[in-house]
Amino acid sequence: MARAAGRRPPSGLLPAEEAPPPPAHPGAEPSGPPAGGPPLDPDVLRYLEYARVEKRLAARTVTLYTLDLHKLAAFAHEAGAPLRGLQPAHIRRFVARMHAEGRGGRGIALILSGWRGFFTWALRQGLVPHNPVQGVRAPRAPKPLPKALGVDDAVRLAEFEGTSGADPWLEARDAAMVELLYGCGLRVGELAGLDAVPGPDTQRQGRGWVDLEAAEAHVFGKGSKRRGVPVGAAALAALRAWLAVRAQPFGGAQSARLDAALFVGQRGARLTAQSIWSRLRQRSQLAGLTTPVHPHMLRHSFASHLLQSSGDLRAVQELLGHANITTTQVYTRLDFQHLAKVYDAAHPRARRKPGG
Repeated sequence: MARAAGRRPPSGLLPAEEAPPPPAHPGAEPSGPPAGGPPLDPDVLRYLEYARVEKRLAARTVTLYTLDLHKLAAFAHEAGAPLRGLQPAHIRRFVARMHAEGRGGRGIALILSGWRGFFTWALRQGLVPHNPVQGVRAPRAPKPLPKALGVDDAVRLAEFEGTSGADPWLEARDAAMVELLYGCGLRVGELAGLDAVPGPDTQRQGRGWVDLEAAEAHVFGKGSKRRGVPVGAAALAALRAWLAVRAQPFGGAQSARLDAALFVGQRGARLTAQSIWSRLRQRSQLAGLTTPVHPHMLRHSFASHLLQSSGDLRAVQELLGHANITTTQVYTRLDFQHLAKVYDAAHPRARRKPGG
């Protein structure tokens, strides 16, 4: 590919050396190289014009493509390879370099998308024999750690008794929901799917129930996989308190207005996952927690606190219903963070400054 020819300075009132170059189109950035970089190939400029005129991409998108292709031109120049001769090995080397320079996986993926678009167009035009970016992927971004409450905050939320003047029926229900979410590590869908009493349709429809005598919750998780989860004393007490008042607004448990669900709304219908989210967020705010709490955060808190106390990763996997232990292992990173904080706060060698 030939190098792009330099632009002629426009005529005007200013001397030629002082006259600014005209923009290629309104809103576009100059296509010249960054300081010290090689100029863009004419075929690249044709592609950018195609993207702007025929594909009608936004000016900002074309600008970003331009910057990405300048980066490709610089890499190719340093590698001593023309754009037409780039191979997947070159692209992988460029990706490794960007990653080593600290660019994240998402940013690299966006750059690769821009390069891939150019080579797809060039292949259709017969300018290159293949697309060297095809099949090259950006490094995977590290999976973010799940957010968990500290033990004190989790207990504070579980023991919150409501505000003065609050509806005692709602308080009993919401307290039981918090205890099951935090005490059993249930997913919000599993909680919403619990029936008050197991009936003929409960298992057939993939719903769960709580056996108070056996102190065990039977839930159907992902893939309709059934698992049993122990229910602690605090959760059992909260559930019994809720079941004692659950049917009162509807005239009794046999009321046609009352759904079979364990947790119902004020009209007797099964609570939705969205309603549980909303009630939990409101309750956490009333309890004075500064962190917005959602149901899955309590599941993460259950797993993290249990692992901190027991160290038994396999047991936590079973309680959470994870099919693969690698899914559960993310909590070991949370556990290490906790241990590191304890060490930093308590160990004299951690607190002592070097040379102090």
